[in-house]
Amino acid sequence: MAHTGNSSMHGSSSRPQLLDLSKAEIQGNVEEKYPSILLPNQSHDISYLALDIGGSLIKLMYFSRHQDQSTNDKRMRNVKNRLGFPSNRRSYPILGGRLHFVKFETTKINECLDFIYSKRLHFGGGESRYSDSSTELNVVIKATGGGAHKFADLFKERLGLILDKEDEMSCLVAGANFLLKAIRHEAFTHMEGQKEFVQIDPNDLFPYLLVNIGSGVSMIKVDGDGKFERISGTNVGGGTYWGLGRLLTKCESFDELLELSQKGDNRNTDMLVGDIYGGMDYAKIGLSASTIASSFGKATSEKKGLEDYRPEDISLSLLRMISYNIAQIAYLNALRFGLKRIFFGGFFIRGHAYTMDAISFAIHFWSNGAAQAMFLRHEGFLGALGAFMSYEKHGLDDLMVHQLVERFPMGAPYTGGNIHGPPLRDLNEKISWMEKFLQKGTEITAPVPMTRPGTTGLGGFEVPLSKGSILRSDASALNVGVLHLVPTLEVFPLLADLKMYEPNTIDLSDPNELEYWFKILSENLPDLVAKAVASEGGTDDAKRRGDAFARAFSAHLTRLMEEPAAYGKLGLARLLEMREECLREFHFFDAYISIKQRENEASIAVLPDLLMELDSLDEETRLLTLIEGVLAANIFDWGSRACVDLYLKGTIIEIYRMSRNKMQRPWRVDDFDVFKERILGTGDKKPPPHRRALLFVDNSGADIVLGMLPLARELLRRGTEVVLVANSLPALNDVTAMELPDIVAEAAKHCDILRRAAESGGLLVDAMSTTLDSPRENSSSVPLMVVENGCGSPCIDFRQVSSELAAAAKDADLIILEGMGRALHTNLNAQFKCDALKLAMVKNQRFAEKLIKGNIYDCICKYEPAN
Repeated sequence: MAHTGNSSMHGSSSRPQLLDLSKAEIQGNVEEKYPSILLPNQSHDISYLALDIGGSLIKLMYFSRHQDQSTNDKRMRNVKNRLGFPSNRRSYPILGGRLHFVKFETTKINECLDFIYSKRLHFGGGESRYSDSSTELNVVIKATGGGAHKFADLFKERLGLILDKEDEMSCLVAGANFLLKAIRHEAFTHMEGQKEFVQIDPNDLFPYLLVNIGSGVSMIKVDGDGKFERISGTNVGGGTYWGLGRLLTKCESFDELLELSQKGDNRNTDMLVGDIYGGMDYAKIGLSASTIASSFGKATSEKKGLEDYRPEDISLSLLRMISYNIAQIAYLNALRFGLKRIFFGGFFIRGHAYTMDAISFAIHFWSNGAAQAMFLRHEGFLGALGAFMSYEKHGLDDLMVHQLVERFPMGAPYTGGNIHGPPLRDLNEKISWMEKFLQKGTEITAPVPMTRPGTTGLGGFEVPLSKGSILRSDASALNVGVLHLVPTLEVFPLLADLKMYEPNTIDLSDPNELEYWFKILSENLPDLVAKAVASEGGTDDAKRRGDAFARAFSAHLTRLMEEPAAYGKLGLARLLEMREECLREFHFFDAYISIKQRENEASIAVLPDLLMELDSLDEETRLLTLIEGVLAANIFDWGSRACVDLYLKGTIIEIYRMSRNKMQRPWRVDDFDVFKERILGTGDKKPPPHRRALLFVDNSGADIVLGMLPLARELLRRGTEVVLVANSLPALNDVTAMELPDIVAEAAKHCDILRRAAESGGLLVDAMSTTLDSPRENSSSVPLMVVENGCGSPCIDFRQVSSELAAAAKDADLIILEGMGRALHTNLNAQFKCDALKLAMVKNQRFAEKLIKGNIYDCICKYEPAN
């Protein structure tokens, strides 16, 4: 493969070019209304590339743009106009995309060059300029580290790249500041095998000590953005460990040396306090018998040669000696300058649990528990990220934590192979890779361990409990996902207190809770695969993709069972979203589409009779019947095994009526009377209607058609604007914002209230030719609108919602959250600035027992007036 600067250089992103349409193909489901088109030879989908070339490792970071998924259809324009949604919300050019993180050993720099070439990162990778020597157009990319000088000619010769060198310390600090301010759950502590995430207040970040452990060690006092000072360092670092380890053990790689340490016992090489004092502690000065008195001290008193010592023991002793000394020097410098926080980064740490425990123990020991070591999940990429941020006018400094979404795709799973980089782009290649996973005949298996793996070691602080028996060679990549930049995500403005908000009701840090939910997801996996395959016509290709999805998601579960915090703080909402992301990764974009369509049609057919029944009731009885109807219709949930079993026993309307007839009050949580008083008042005192209600809807079929739409109709009749809030992307049988307008249009054929409101809200522009391009200002009806919530999960995290929803919330004074995922699994305890009604039928026995002390099919009607 000849990589030259002259071979196919098209220019760069700063100059306009014609699209390269060669080998264009539809990407995804061709039956989609607007399927995306992949241009494999178009260079401009990659925007920025930056490198940190160190003495041991090359860290590469690049940004790839999201495809523009915006739509200009009349319905969306009408809703946005009515909400007062601004058209140009951002001033910087990054409209969304992904940040990818990749590493290579510096001695294998050709692998790095091959990777850049294969991903076409050398086309449009940054700014451009004409070289001084010719009219040839070259691409300039940002780079830092000593290798930016050493290998500059090689990058120019092989790829036509000019390395624009940035100061190494400046890049480290800029990268660390960005991560600590913008990435949720970036920092964590690691003691005795337990990882605990620390949320840092950006307003209380400075000053701190940054300890970067590369080949050597630099200790930097950071006082603010661009304000720092290197106050100390040591030449005993990662290069020392790797160099001495290679000489003493003959290991061929840094990772091999780390893996060797997993099997070591340092008591065979280190002189301990107990060796000096006859197995006793030196209690007077607080030293236990297992404390190291002298690293490798036993080699001075034993008549042994190098060949008599186990390489495993040597590797472990080296690791502890270097980790302890770096930590001690770091603490002394923090003490010297009065710094409260110490962050450790650099690829010496490498996501290695024992290394982090050793550093943490030393900080704890020397500070007598007053200080803690903290680590960064993107530890090795600080320099590369800082170099990337040095590109002008990309706007990264404006990004907030809610605009960054982390994903963990299965392009290179944690087991087997040394695959570099982000997820494989070619679907067939990805499926082929996944087929190397566990296979047992034709059965799809979910290799999820049901017991937590044991740990080895002596116990106590001297031998960290997380030592384990297996080290994955690509451990450092496990804690780094692909960061998606989504500038259209915002914090929900009606949250009462963002700092106190915790979306997850269920605590998955409890091992028993984690095991239970992993078992549930594993048991439901074959049924989900069957539906996903059926949604694609049951073809052989769909079956291969279904099998690959099952293996990929099972691998995620296995990884998380071993280390629940591997991907950041784990909650049920994130776990369920990971499943949906994994489905989409293997091009199952809506596994329940045929089921949803069938249930929508069946529910619309019986809607007129239900509306006629409701209109015959007095308003108090009607309101109770409507709430009962929402709870009853919420039983239609394909995510619940208990509910799926019911579907075999009757039609939709039969199950709905059966469920509604069983709505005996009082419910498990029953605030209906308080809600009724707010809506209807008491006696002659009639309260004003709510201005705008946000209805967070759940499932397709009976849930939306027979439950939430009649409730929306009642609010509209009382003069309240209604905004139906639905998923941006499919998840199980949840209705999406794309599907809702068509459902509303069908329902509106049977109801004048819905029709007028939908016309006023701009939802019927495709169905009613008399509707204008914009909402009618003189409409006699309050509007019914639809917005997307910004997620594709059965749950919702109000720290990250769509800009449309945030705009709709500004005039809202009532929120109705419906369904297990949105109202119970997440947000049961959430507090809002406006009135909030949480409605759900409990469809999980464990949840019922632990959270509400009740039973399956219990009902929740929780009303909370404005906070």
